[in-house]
Amino acid sequence: MAALSQLGHSARMTSPARFKDLCIDARDHQALADWWCAAMGYVRRDDLEPADDGWVRPRDWPVPITDPAGRAPLIWVVPVSDPKVVKNRMHLDVVGDTAALVTLGATVVRGKDGDDVDPETGGIEWDVLADPEGNEFCCFAPSEPSPTA
Repeated sequence: MAALSQLGHSARMTSPARFKDLCIDARDHQALADWWCAAMGYVRRDDLEPADDGWVRPRDWPVPITDPAGRAPLIWVVPVSDPKVVKNRMHLDVVGDTAALVTLGATVVRGKDGDDVDPETGGIEWDVLADPEGNEFCCFAPSEPSPTA
């Protein structure tokens, strides 16, 4: 295996890659950016591009949203032409209130207390939700640890 320096990596990096941002695909990326802002307490960051006086981010560009406290990753809500048709291969895990997210427009895909409890494992300790465009994510109650912790 080649040394990282031979692969063109910075001396500061100890692996070939590191997490940068998260992207969520959406047909109506403007509306979905607003939805995720409301759901997560994020704000739009239209100032992330170099701006001349009076510059306005074009509506067809991806929308950057961020945690105003700076603790969570930057999310880009990216316009795509095709609707979501298959299950996500990656997803978000959030800590939150399932009922409040449903009120905002999420749908419950699988509830932790639902009829579809896995008989082998005895169920799941989180709710699987979908945002208004069908992107799935898991919602943990505030006192529950995530499965990767």
